[in-house]
Amino acid sequence: MHDLARALADQLHPGAAPRDVTVSFGARRQAAVEYRSRGRGGPVTVYAQALHAALYGLPTPDESLPTALDALLQATHTATAPEQKTAVLRQVAEQLRNAAEIIQRYQYRAQWDRFPTDVAEQLATAHDQARQIAQALDRVAPAFSHQPTTPRARAAHGQSATTLVTSPPSPAPRHR
Repeated sequence: MHDLARALADQLHPGAAPRDVTVSFGARRQAAVEYRSRGRGGPVTVYAQALHAALYGLPTPDESLPTALDALLQATHTATAPEQKTAVLRQVAEQLRNAAEIIQRYQYRAQWDRFPTDVAEQLATAHDQARQIAQALDRVAPAFSHQPTTPRARAAHGQSATTLVTSPPSPAPRHR
């Protein structure tokens, strides 16, 4: 699988790291109409894994999203389907929970090693904030599975119930 990812990355630039390369698939103009409106893309490592599994009859893993945050950033740029966007947010939330656990271990270590009190306190604050962000992402991720259909619904979706929605002032009409 790594050889496939390397070969695909080499198509962009010889020696390019597969983690730094994304692929994008689309249909040519002569293709049937049902293919032209669709496109797909993502990290080259994910496509290499799927291609490897298809070529050799291997099962494809259920979790096709990368776990490294830099690779998730790439997936954010290439996620087109609503389900992909939701999956990316859920994976980011999971990585934040992992980060919170790492931070907590360092907090305990700072206390054990008798670092200045503010070090452990700041780590405790960072731990709590990481967990809160992960929980917020868990709550909002399902919204990306169902795209709003109208611009007004999209704008209202991002506003809280107490926020007044105002439109920008219209420019004065120009007469010639």
